[in-house]
Amino acid sequence: MKARLIRIAAASAVGLVIAAGIAWWQVENASSTVQSSVPIGGPFTLTDQDGKTVTDADYRGKYLLIYFGYTYCPDVCPTELGTMARAMDLLGVQADKVQPMFISVDPERDTVAHLKDYVGLFHPNLVGLTGTPEQVKAAAKAYRVYYAKAPQEGGKPEDYLMDHSSFLYLMGPDGRFLGVYPAGTTADRVAQDLGSRIAG
Repeated sequence: MKARLIRIAAASAVGLVIAAGIAWWQVENASSTVQSSVPIGGPFTLTDQDGKTVTDADYRGKYLLIYFGYTYCPDVCPTELGTMARAMDLLGVQADKVQPMFISVDPERDTVAHLKDYVGLFHPNLVGLTGTPEQVKAAAKAYRVYYAKAPQEGGKPEDYLMDHSSFLYLMGPDGRFLGVYPAGTTADRVAQDLGSRIAG
């Protein structure tokens, strides 16, 4: 239990560091994203749910909605992916300009086959990405994502959870970081903000 509390405290500390880099909250009726002065985003090389090696450059020309999580996540991950999927539906034809993306922070268990089954539960356009531990670490570092394995007391070694930060990242068609939607942001707000950006 003590170790678990230490990990939670560490995650909170990382969240405070990210919060310290927040430049401003945009006004209520303009945008629901938080923008940051901290450099966020960068190149990555990962494997998609079809076994294809992809890089960030493969998705240029579209807005990216990115969530870092894992398929065995019992709560926040399915909630946030559900929000992402609902926002895509609300966008209608504008959704063609957006690529929703789920990047696993649990490459040990999130195989390509397992990832494909999982993302298919949420939205037909959702891309699932995994990779080697080194590749996942590099991608998470670029996006300032905190994650750590959290073994369960008395449980089997393979029954661990993953502590991780929880944001929907918004990247522009040119790969530039635009902001994050904090956990709990509604699908309506995400769709409203994205729709406004797409419309110009």
